[in-house]
Amino acid sequence: MIKLPLVEVVCDHCDAHQHGGGAVKKYEYLDVEKSRTHARVPSDTKEFHEVTKRDAMRQLERELDKLIETSPADKKDAFREEMSSFANLFGRFLQEDGPSVAWNRIEKLPEGAVKDYGHLQTPTNNDQIRSMLNKLVVVKLNGGLGTSMGCHGPKSVIPVRNDLTFLDLTVQQIESLNKTYNANVPLVLMNSFNTDEDTEKIVRKYKGFQVNIYSFNQSAFPRISRDSLLPVARKYEIEDNMEAWYPPGHGDFYESFQKSGLLKQFINEGREYLFLSNIDNLGATIDLGILNRLVGETDGVCHEFVMEVTDKTRADVKGGTLIQYENKLRLLEIAQVPNEHVDEFKSVKTFKFFNTNNIWAKLDAIERVLNDKSMNTEIIVNNKTLDNGLRVIQLETAVGAAMKCFENAIGINVPRSRFLPVKKTSDLLLVMSNLYHLKAGSLVMSPQRMFPTTPLVKLGDNHFSKVKEFLGRFANIPDIIELDHLTVSGDVTFGRGVSLRGTVIIIANHGDRIDIPQGAVLENKIVSGNLRILDH
Repeated sequence: MIKLPLVEVVCDHCDAHQHGGGAVKKYEYLDVEKSRTHARVPSDTKEFHEVTKRDAMRQLERELDKLIETSPADKKDAFREEMSSFANLFGRFLQEDGPSVAWNRIEKLPEGAVKDYGHLQTPTNNDQIRSMLNKLVVVKLNGGLGTSMGCHGPKSVIPVRNDLTFLDLTVQQIESLNKTYNANVPLVLMNSFNTDEDTEKIVRKYKGFQVNIYSFNQSAFPRISRDSLLPVARKYEIEDNMEAWYPPGHGDFYESFQKSGLLKQFINEGREYLFLSNIDNLGATIDLGILNRLVGETDGVCHEFVMEVTDKTRADVKGGTLIQYENKLRLLEIAQVPNEHVDEFKSVKTFKFFNTNNIWAKLDAIERVLNDKSMNTEIIVNNKTLDNGLRVIQLETAVGAAMKCFENAIGINVPRSRFLPVKKTSDLLLVMSNLYHLKAGSLVMSPQRMFPTTPLVKLGDNHFSKVKEFLGRFANIPDIIELDHLTVSGDVTFGRGVSLRGTVIIIANHGDRIDIPQGAVLENKIVSGNLRILDH
C-alpha cells in the first residue's frame, strides 16, 4: 500500500493507542518547517482543514492501490514506486499554504552570484578540450508534442531549417565536437509517454553517427479531479485514456534519471557534469567557456549547479529569475510570487535576469541530493479542463528549482544568442530566415546584422499559428536582416523576395486580404485594408 511519513498525535477525546478495526489513532503529515516556526493554535477552521487533508490523503492512497492492482505482474514493482513518488508529491501539495516565498526575506544578489560570461576563458589546446568534453553528458528535454504548432508527434521532429529537425541539429552539433576533438560526448533524451515510441523509431537513423544516444522516460502521473482530489485514471494502461495521465514537468528529471540507471553509469565512466536544456532552444549548444569554468580552469570552488541567465526584456517579464533567499541562490517563478508583488517581479529594473533553462549540474552532487532525500522543489499547480469538461489539476516541478539544493550554485549571464526557443511560428520565422546561417548544426547570427538583438515578431494566431498554414503564407521567408519589429494580423500572404526593414505592421481586417507582392521592400510601413494580387 502507498504510504507517506505520518506523525502520530493523541486525540484529546479518544483512547489514543487502540489498534485494529476501531482504531482512534490520529495522524498528521509532518511539516518540519512549520513545526519549527509556528506554535499550534487551536481553531475549528484549522482542525477542519487538517481533517480534510488527512481524508484526502487516505482516499488518494486507496485509489492508487486500486490503480496498482491493474498493472501487469512484471510492471507492478516499478509502477508502485512511481505511484509512491506521486503520493509524496501530492502529500507536499496538501501541506503547501500560500506562496512559498516571504517577499520581505528576499535578499539582494551577493557579489559574484551571477558571473559575467565575457570573463570566461575558452581553452585552445585540443587535448585539454577533449579531456573536458569526455567529462560531459548532454541532456535534452524531449517530452513535448508539436500540437500547439499544429504538428503531430514529438516537437523535436518539426523541421526548423533546411528540412533539419531540432533533433537533427542537436545530433549534428554533438557529432561535430566529437569528430573535431576525437571526444565522446553522449546525448541523453528525456522522453515522456507522449514522445517515447516515436522518438525511439526516429533515433535509429543516427546509428552511423559519432554520437552515443541514450533515452529514458520521465514519470507518468495521474491527473487529479479538482473537485474530489482523486485520480481520474482508473487503470494502468495509459494508451486507453491518455487524458488521465501527464508528465509532471522537467523537475522530474533528477529522480527519473537516477531510476533509469544512467546517472550511476555516467558517474562510473568518470563523467562529472551534465548540460541540460530544452530541445527546442536552438541556442543551447555546448559552451567550452562554461565547461572550462567547471572542469578546466576553475576558480578553486566546486560549483555543483550553474544556471544560465540572460538580461530580462519586456518580452520575458513572466520568466523565472534568480534571488538570494535564506543564504542560498534560488529560482523564483511567477507562481511563487504573492499577488501584491507580481508587478515588482515583472520589473526589468528590480529583477534584471531571467532563467534560460540551460542548466549545468554535477553528477555526483545530483546523486548525493537524491540519496539524502534533500531534493525539495516548489510545486507548480497546473489547472486544466479535459475535452469532456472535467476540471483537473496536475502537479509539476521545474528542473531549475533544484538550484537551492546544491552547494556553491551560481548564475552565468550569457548572451541572448544562447536563448533561442521555438515556441510559436513567429520564432520559426526568425530561425528559418537569413538572420542566421547554419554551422555544424548551430545557428549563427549573420554578420550583416548590425546589432545582436533579434527582431520582435508577432503573427496573428488565426492565420499563422499552425506550421502548415504559416508556411503556406510565404512563397519564401522574407529578408529580415534590417527588421526591428513585425506585426502581421489577418489574411496576409507574402510573395517571393520580400524585404522587411525597421518597423512593419500589416493588418488585414476581417473579410479583407493583403498579398504583399513579389520583391516588395517595406521599410517603416503600416499596410492595411485590402490588396489582392490575382493570377492572370
